[in-house]
Amino acid sequence: MTNTSSETPELARCGTCSVRHKAVCGALSDAELARLNQIARTRMVSSGQTIISDEAEPDFFANIVGGVVKLTKTLADGRQQIVGLLFPPDFLGRTFRHEAPYLAEAATNVELCCFSRQAFEGMIKEYPSLEHRLFENTLDELDSARDWMLLLGRKTAQEKVASFLLMIARRAPNIGCSHSEELKFVRFSLPLSRAEIADYIGLTIETVSRHFTKLRTDGVIQIESNRDITVPDIDILAERADLDDI
Repeated sequence: MTNTSSETPELARCGTCSVRHKAVCGALSDAELARLNQIARTRMVSSGQTIISDEAEPDFFANIVGGVVKLTKTLADGRQQIVGLLFPPDFLGRTFRHEAPYLAEAATNVELCCFSRQAFEGMIKEYPSLEHRLFENTLDELDSARDWMLLLGRKTAQEKVASFLLMIARRAPNIGCSHSEELKFVRFSLPLSRAEIADYIGLTIETVSRHFTKLRTDGVIQIESNRDITVPDIDILAERADLDDI
């Protein structure tokens, strides 16, 4: 596959950034943000392309501005496991660590706001507010990992499938998908194939497909194509997931 990743030389425009106030840079003052803007570059990555290789030493960090990033761990024998998904405005990379703990791949077309590793780590030391926001993000990731352990260990197959769809539905507005707060209506495209979903939630492809069909038959979701999903009422989906938050 041809790598169609590209990086523009122009400085990222923080003032018009759609995720600025929710991303790690939202903790910065205008003067501090101007400093960050000087080291920022916009990078576009096509679906399926590698962003960061596991065990590699990345030279940048990034805010996800658009699209979905898939995180994968590779075992010694070559087997792989999907361990997470990142959406706007999540932060990609692990500061002050020499090797990447996972393979980061564009699950969809992705827009990144990238920062030089050396310059960004220097700003962390200089600006406590940025360090604090990164610490909060780390704690949020830990909470999410614990929730996912509960899903994998205790939930039924239908609850797992519904929980996965609920996670995507709740993040859908951040990735530019349709939603209506009044009607609790959400429409989105799945960032993973059925096989990848099965891998992520610990089921077989056949089981995932069966429960997609069950949710569709019950009117909880509408499947408009292989990946295009409509949720008429997100509260009903949450009941099937039996989960308060994920």
